[in-house]
Amino acid sequence: MNKRGLFLGCTLVALSFTPLAHAVDGISLEVGRSSESTDTYRLAAQFDFGTTLWQTQSQNVRLGGYWDAGVVRWSGLDTTSVGVSPVLRLEFGQGGAVTPYLELGIGAAYFTRSSINNGDPDLGSRFHFEDRLGAGLRFSGGSELGVRIYHYSNAGLKEPNQGIENASLFYRLPI
Repeated sequence: MNKRGLFLGCTLVALSFTPLAHAVDGISLEVGRSSESTDTYRLAAQFDFGTTLWQTQSQNVRLGGYWDAGVVRWSGLDTTSVGVSPVLRLEFGQGGAVTPYLELGIGAAYFTRSSINNGDPDLGSRFHFEDRLGAGLRFSGGSELGVRIYHYSNAGLKEPNQGIENASLFYRLPI
């Protein structure tokens, strides 16, 4: 393929993602450690629900949410996973310099390998459910800092179902 064709192809692909990029509300970077004692690195994009699901009359406690789509590199296990999850977030206090929150989500993830680290663990399949719990602080400028715990499992749909966990520290930059 000549350079002009390659350039045209790359340009068309990039333009096809432009509407999606405008919908992104934030980008997060995570560094973590898995239950298999390996480092993990996650890059994700967040898409806010755009609505409040519930709040107290005083508006000091608010339930909202977002969609999260991310890629995790499991460095010592030589595998990568891609996941999408709706996440519910319970925020405490509004309008201050710092807003603490709790979050939880259940989504889906796809791993590039089902048998990692020479078969230990053997995840049984490449498709998994991604469960997460998190806590963090949102600062007045919109950036966030927090911790998350993830559990990946195929929910017994295929044996074996050893599952894998990951604990991480994250930073989110608003867009």
